[in-house]
Amino acid sequence: MNHKIIIVLLCAFAFFSPKKMELPEGFVYVKSVIPDLDVELRYYTSNNFVGDTIIGYQSNKLILTKEAAEALKLVQDELQIQNLCLKVYDGYRPQRAVNHFVEWAKDLNDTINKHQFYPRVQKRNLFNDGYIASKSGHSRGSTLDLTITDGNTGEPLDMGSPYDFFGEESWVEYAEITETQKANRDLLQQVMQKYNFRNYANEWWHFTLRWEPFPETYFDFEVE
Repeated sequence: MNHKIIIVLLCAFAFFSPKKMELPEGFVYVKSVIPDLDVELRYYTSNNFVGDTIIGYQSNKLILTKEAAEALKLVQDELQIQNLCLKVYDGYRPQRAVNHFVEWAKDLNDTINKHQFYPRVQKRNLFNDGYIASKSGHSRGSTLDLTITDGNTGEPLDMGSPYDFFGEESWVEYAEITETQKANRDLLQQVMQKYNFRNYANEWWHFTLRWEPFPETYFDFEVE
């Protein structure tokens, strides 16, 4: 093939190829810090309480502030000594995704995944009960949802309730669980707190970095 034609084709390919998104200053793709991290962004799938991909999630790429990612690496390193790993379900969340939740909550007839995620909670009460809000710490970039997995099988440890389950069963101090489930929750709480992540009492999976770099800023760039 003529060399000039090859150069033209390469230039055209570069022009039309999608470019990797440049993150705002202070944010990182977490896989660049923790390459072996297991990431399953539930809001990029239909396996969530809405039952559909959430607006703003264009890929399964976990994004956090640099400080949160570096602290999370310390958690992963410690767990791996015990042949355990982290699995992350959500990190940075665009404000437009939060807006999607708010609009979904207003449609009382849309209850496709009620049986799985909020079987005993009426959808009209999701705001009053604190399950849905117009602002989320996730949009500040230093909050994440996660669990611990077995290093051999990759299976999540039994925490006594599914991720994103709306109900008392998800409260950190919920008493009606087995000793094994309680021990698993305690392990997650302890290792996250050791590396300066504070928990949310009503969700065993939810943590926010202490002294987060953007405590008052809610971002809206897409996850892509």
